[in-house]
Amino acid sequence: MGLVKNFSIGILGTGFLVLATAAQAKAVTLTFDRSIGEPGFGPGQLFVPQGIAVDSQGNTLISNGRGVNPDGTPNYNLGNKIEKFSPSGQYIGAIGSGGTGPGQFDEPTTVDFNPVTGDLYAGDVYNNRINQFDSQGNFIRSFANGEFTPLIPGRFFFGPSGVTFDKTGNVYVGDFNGERILKFTSDGKQIGVIGGTTGTALGEFQGVAGTRISSVSGNIYVADQYNNRVQVLDPNGKPLYTFGSAGSGPGQLLQPIGIEVDDQENVYVADSINSRVQVFDKNGNFLTSYGQPALDASGNPVPPPGLTDPPFGNPLDLTPGRFNWTGGTSLKDGKLYVGDFFQGRVQVLNVEGTRKVPEPSSALGLALLGLGAATVTLRKRRQQKPVFSLEKELQKQC
Repeated sequence: MGLVKNFSIGILGTGFLVLATAAQAKAVTLTFDRSIGEPGFGPGQLFVPQGIAVDSQGNTLISNGRGVNPDGTPNYNLGNKIEKFSPSGQYIGAIGSGGTGPGQFDEPTTVDFNPVTGDLYAGDVYNNRINQFDSQGNFIRSFANGEFTPLIPGRFFFGPSGVTFDKTGNVYVGDFNGERILKFTSDGKQIGVIGGTTGTALGEFQGVAGTRISSVSGNIYVADQYNNRVQVLDPNGKPLYTFGSAGSGPGQLLQPIGIEVDDQENVYVADSINSRVQVFDKNGNFLTSYGQPALDASGNPVPPPGLTDPPFGNPLDLTPGRFNWTGGTSLKDGKLYVGDFFQGRVQVLNVEGTRKVPEPSSALGLALLGLGAATVTLRKRRQQKPVFSLEKELQKQC
């Protein structure tokens, strides 16, 4: 696994007592818990779920639909709202409706709650704005009207693509085709811009998709969709490093969309075309993945629908862990919520094995009974040397 388990070893012998602790984290594992929603066009049914948020009561809010009929023709009255489900997955109502007026949507996308104010922010693609609601779903205001870059040749998406918040409640919104992140106060006043240059170099983007700010470091993690990578920026927007490359192997990505960061700065990436979620540590080292493509009766991957087709894969494969593209994400209370983009549902995964990581060095207290004590400091994780027979003991525990 490449990671060494936490350990606490007591070696008792004639005259010896060894106490040891190490600064390592267990490997992260993802397992299926349940699904929310089902494919369809009726109340509580979903098509093209793009954004996911979980409120303080455990209700799940899902931005739903593109305002299309089952045959793919436009219809404002289908979708174009944020669907709300109880903690047990029961449908309990919706926020918004289709249209261009206050609090209405023409393709809702990214959605999340401001941890400082409790307000809900939602992207509104074709209306080119952000809609802001209070925690109960009452409309407050729209802002950033017309600020998002329109559709450009060779891409299928535009507009507000990812929303996240810093510790003071400022709002950061990805501008997908503008290759940038717009920064606003909680009441919608623009106060900054990060990025803005198209390219493959550090600090350049090709499709700013999901964005997430770490609650630990304040670093900004960005799913750089068409560069098939994650970019990490410092709290001021200075680029630090990237990880990921194009492909379908472990640690490789094909158009990442959703992104989450836990309190250990493990990074969860919706690897959309690969129909899976991948997990990395804060330095970009691959930890694990979960999910496989939906399959037809012959065992072949189900292709995504065309732009003018009904918004579902054909056939559906609703086996747990099967996705027809992974999309929006949310991480809350040890659960990872993942949009099953073209199968009209959200799959909820258990996140297990995370553990708080201490400072990168730790002390081994070695006490010789009756004769005093000595302390040995271990080097950083990747430079640890065997102390007595600790290496063998670790191998036994892994």
